[in-house]
Amino acid sequence: MRTSLRRTLTAVAAMAALMLTGCASESPAPAAPGAASESTVAGELTVYAAASLSAAFDALGDAFIAEHPDVRFSPVYDGSSTLVTQLLEGAPADVFASADEANMDKLEDAAVDPTLFASNTLVIVVPSGNPGRVETLADLADVTTVLCAREVPCGAASATLLSNGEVTVDAASLEQNVTAVLTKVAADEADAGLVYATDAIGRDDVDVIVPDGADEVVNHYPIATLSEAANTEAADAFVAYVLSDEGQRILADFGFGAP
Repeated sequence: MRTSLRRTLTAVAAMAALMLTGCASESPAPAAPGAASESTVAGELTVYAAASLSAAFDALGDAFIAEHPDVRFSPVYDGSSTLVTQLLEGAPADVFASADEANMDKLEDAAVDPTLFASNTLVIVVPSGNPGRVETLADLADVTTVLCAREVPCGAASATLLSNGEVTVDAASLEQNVTAVLTKVAADEADAGLVYATDAIGRDDVDVIVPDGADEVVNHYPIATLSEAANTEAADAFVAYVLSDEGQRILADFGFGAP
């Protein structure tokens, strides 16, 4: 009796499976639409972002476009203070991401609800092989050192780090963004420089030294849609993506810390 019942149930299950298979072959169900096919976000999206964000935001832009293929992602990278000056003078942009809160604050009402999305700290970079034999923050006073200008976030952070360590550096040059500092050191035009930890990741033309006190000087990065954005929908969607779990994962892959 029980054996017969089991055989009957097995036969019914097999018949149901065959019927479902037959239905599927006759009328295949449409594939579930992906996020990209459902997206209504489109048009030009101009993002002004700190130079230290360039690699990470290129990756974020690619991932964002994969979900919103009708968006044209146009990033502009430079020192945060330079970008703020351009924005206050009327440069057209939809989103601004700063390497510090001070420069975002300069935009006042032009930035809508800025939100912190990442953090970063400083490291010493030296040309590969460390020809200047730099070992500590104090050594920067005795070698050719390049720094960011003080009005730039990396410059303000560098000034704080050096002050905390009671180190005075007569910089060979003061650059307007952190990329310029890294470029000069990598080209062996200087013995050392201070850049963000994220800038040195994956580089084989510089060596990295983590100075004492670096963990006490943290830059927090805010992002905001701009009040004069030409494409508010795309701007809001991009900001949300940067703040999302996936956006945060991409930033972490590039060495950025949590906000």
